[in-house]
Amino acid sequence: MDDTDLKLIAALRQDARASLSDLSAALGMSRTTVRGRMERLKARGDILGFSVVLREESLKDPVRGLMMIGIEGRGTDRIIRHLNGLSAVREIYSTNGRWDIVAEIGTDTLESFDQCLNQIRRLDGIVASETNLLLSAKKVT
Repeated sequence: MDDTDLKLIAALRQDARASLSDLSAALGMSRTTVRGRMERLKARGDILGFSVVLREESLKDPVRGLMMIGIEGRGTDRIIRHLNGLSAVREIYSTNGRWDIVAEIGTDTLESFDQCLNQIRRLDGIVASETNLLLSAKKVT
């Protein structure tokens, strides 16, 4: 993937519905070049698809945050199974560095968010955690 492909992907992240004409004008390329690059990116599997973000989806979880979790010993798989069973846990990521996993949490109120955090902190094997609330998006994909 070269710089032009990265610029095309950035433009598509801003507006996946942009026309070929709009993309070509924004990127300073011909429509044929834009179409060819998009087809190549899709064929190689770099672009898997396009999505629509609905307003209601952004309102579904008005309280969202990331919980970094430190796990004692070899209990990671067991902890992940527990987290997968919690309705407020949206995604679970493996990571490197100080934390063993990161959980993305979404709830409708601060109270239910706090209840979820407490439930996670009580799991056997969790030795440390740090949580950051997500306040506002500065870049929408």
